[in-house]
Amino acid sequence: MDTGSPMLSLEDLKVEFPISIGTVTAVNGVSLDLFQGEVMGLVGESGCGKSTLGLSIPRLLRPPGRIASGRILYRGRDIVRMGKRELLSLRGSKIAMIFQDPLTSLNPLYSIGHHFVETVRAHDGRVSRREALGRAASVLESLGIAAERLDEFPHQMSGGMRQRIMIGLALILSPDLLIADEPTTALDVIVEAQFLDLLDVLRKQYNLTIILITHNLGNVAQLADRITVMYGGTIAEVGPAQSIFDRPLHPYTQGLLASIPNIRLDEPKLKTMAGSPPDLVDPPAGCVFHPRCPQVMDTCRQDRPPLFARNGHKAACWLYR
Repeated sequence: MDTGSPMLSLEDLKVEFPISIGTVTAVNGVSLDLFQGEVMGLVGESGCGKSTLGLSIPRLLRPPGRIASGRILYRGRDIVRMGKRELLSLRGSKIAMIFQDPLTSLNPLYSIGHHFVETVRAHDGRVSRREALGRAASVLESLGIAAERLDEFPHQMSGGMRQRIMIGLALILSPDLLIADEPTTALDVIVEAQFLDLLDVLRKQYNLTIILITHNLGNVAQLADRITVMYGGTIAEVGPAQSIFDRPLHPYTQGLLASIPNIRLDEPKLKTMAGSPPDLVDPPAGCVFHPRCPQVMDTCRQDRPPLFARNGHKAACWLYR
C-alpha cells in the first residue's frame, strides 16, 4: 500500500435528500483519505450513510439526492466540480462500482458479451466488437469463468457467477478504485468466502484500491487494511483494522463488535445495542450517538465531537478529548 499522497480525499462532504417532511442529511461533514492499494472497510448499521457515501464518490446519486457541500478529490481533481464529459470519462476507467444485487444491474435481454462490448465501446468507440469480446474473455478467464459463457444471459448464471461478471465489467477498463457496495449480500456463506478471496487476489493482481461497504464485520476483518465506522451520516471511528478489532474506542464500535455472534456459544444471550439509528431529518443535537450511548455525558448532548486521535486511530467521542 502506498502511503504517500492520498489517491482519494473527501473533505467535509455533505449529502442531502430533500423530501416532503424536511431534508435527510445522509452524509454529514465526512472527511477521509484513501491511499493507492488500500482496502478500506466502510461499516455500520443500515441507514448510517455508507452506500450514499459510496454513490457520491463517482456522483451516481439519483435525484433528489445531491452533494450539498464539500469536495471529493481524485488525484487532486475535484469530482464535485467536474463537467458531464469529464465525469463520464472518469467512471469505469478510473473509478468503478459494483452493487448489492448483480441481477438488477444486468439487463436480462442482453447476453453477457453484449454487456462487456457496450462497456468497452462506451469509453472508446474505436474498439471493434471482436476486440472488446477478446478483452472480456481474458477478464472472465481470470475470474474462473469460461469465455464460452459470454454468449449466455444473466438468468443462466448463479448468483456467485453474476457477481463475478459484475467484477469483470468493473475491471475491463482497468480502474484504480473499486467501490463494492454490499457485494456479498445475495450470496451464501461459502460463495461469499470465495468472493472475498477473489477480491483479495484481484487487489494484488491489479494493484486495486478498494472501498468495501458492508454491515458484516467478518468481511472487513478478512480483507480490510483500515476500517471506517459510520453512524448517523458521520464518522464514528477510523483506524487500522487490527487496532479497531483489538482496541475499539467509540462506544458504537464497541457495541457493533459485541453484537457479533459468538460461535463458541459461551455467551448465554446474544448482545444487542439498545435503540435504533437516528432520524436523519431531525438528528439529535450534540453527538448523534448519545441517545444510545451507555457512557453519555452532558457534553455529548450539547456539542458534536470532532475526531480525536488515540492508540493509532481516531474516534469522534468526548471520552478522548
